[in-house]
Amino acid sequence: MVGGVQAVFLLLLVFVAVFAGLARRLKVPYPILLVVAGLLLSFLPGMPRIGLDPNLVFLVFLPPLLYSAAWTLSWREFQRNFASIAMLAVGLVSFTVLGLAMTAGWLLPGFDWKSAVLLGAVVAATDAIAAASIARRVGLPQRIVHILEAESLVNDGTGLLALQFGLAILMTGRTPSILEGGGRLIFLIGAGLVVGLAIGFVVALFERWVDDGPIEIVISILVPYAAYLIGDWAHASGVIAVIACGMYMSRKSPEYMSPQVRLQATAVWDALTFVLNGIVFVLIGLQLPYVMGEIRGLSHMVLLAYGIGFSAAIIILRMVWVYGETYIAYAVRRWVLKTEAERPEPRGLFVIGWGGMRGVLSLAAAVSLPYTLPGGRMFPQRSMIIYLSFCLIVATLVLQGLSLPWLIRKLRLSDLDHIDDEEQEARRIMLREALVHLARNRSKNRDQSAMFGELIANYQRRLDAMPAEREEQVKGLVDQNRRNEAVLAALQIEREALIRLRDEGRIDDEVLRTLQRELDFTESRVHTGSILSL
Repeated sequence: MVGGVQAVFLLLLVFVAVFAGLARRLKVPYPILLVVAGLLLSFLPGMPRIGLDPNLVFLVFLPPLLYSAAWTLSWREFQRNFASIAMLAVGLVSFTVLGLAMTAGWLLPGFDWKSAVLLGAVVAATDAIAAASIARRVGLPQRIVHILEAESLVNDGTGLLALQFGLAILMTGRTPSILEGGGRLIFLIGAGLVVGLAIGFVVALFERWVDDGPIEIVISILVPYAAYLIGDWAHASGVIAVIACGMYMSRKSPEYMSPQVRLQATAVWDALTFVLNGIVFVLIGLQLPYVMGEIRGLSHMVLLAYGIGFSAAIIILRMVWVYGETYIAYAVRRWVLKTEAERPEPRGLFVIGWGGMRGVLSLAAAVSLPYTLPGGRMFPQRSMIIYLSFCLIVATLVLQGLSLPWLIRKLRLSDLDHIDDEEQEARRIMLREALVHLARNRSKNRDQSAMFGELIANYQRRLDAMPAEREEQVKGLVDQNRRNEAVLAALQIEREALIRLRDEGRIDDEVLRTLQRELDFTESRVHTGSILSL
């Protein structure tokens, strides 16, 4: 038995490595190709059946992948786009569930409104893993990426609540009141935030006393599991707890994590998230035999029509909500409240509507549904819910994911210049403050005036070369140890200026991580004795 599990795991790793490498050559986001590869492999004779265990998804894959996505989420952009994120994460989930409940008899023969509510709860929330894995790889404007990622993270909490209510309605026949639903949502999110922030605070405090790469990396891997399990134990949202903890730790990491540890941890987490993401997306494709095996009494053409029609309906529902809610909010602000409001950008709204990808969480939620109802009766819609969820996942991942780069080119959407401007501004401020620090030390240490003069000249050349930064090697070292100390002090001034700019909201978290990584590499070269490039 153990040998079989090991063989399956190694087989999945081989699939991930081979098809991810092929995706790189084809310039296609690797999650999309892995799903397609899983679908094709599922047809091969003799292919081992690899089932999707919901507990494996929720307890093993979900916490680290959510934590990684939350770590890279921009707090500044989350604040700026909070209204849009909330309307997508809460409003759109409710709109999808209600929309399916009202059209169940027409759209899905054999479904009553209770089964339709459960189906809506399963598929309403977009997938954080899919959004983080694909949105950043297809050249989307940063603002849209931030909205899609934040939506997919937050709406996991609302999707979980909708699923709980859907199951309660189905199993007990009682419909929770709006007050009860709102109270439960507030508790899930509020308690999840408290748990996540508390764990983040304690771990960040402990991390200040540790400066050992392997230990800190192990802690960073354990933290998301602890946040998820403790949140679940407290009957709060474990998903929200992981997200809150990840965002807090990311915010505090420049203060407690040394450059060397940060570089090591980044490499480990890049590899970990790649492997977990890869396995998840291959598993989605490999579920086709199980999904089809659940369906009885319907031809393949009828099933195909159901799958296409349902996927199209959900995509249209999202488009209607994105455009309708945005323009209604704009009209209210402009004509009712008489306040200044930025006119909505139809191109950006279309991409936000088109980018609502579903992933493994929807399929895991569908597979976790009960087989029987109270009294021992079979739950006849379970197999169709699993099938329709699978169709929507494939449609949104493959169709929408592959078409996004083409849409971006056709719609001429890009805000890279905005990011570049922020990055250049941050570089200028960092260099200027480092120059002030070096000049101050030069005046205090007259015996080392030549060394400080050389460093000042190199920093000044970099500043004069803006915006195109050029690295130049420093030659003629007089006292390497003293010089290294001066360089490290100047780098620390740059780092403090960078953090201050982030805290003031003048630069995005992504700009901070980019420039912080450059500073970390430079400091690493100083510690290892390499020739310093400034």
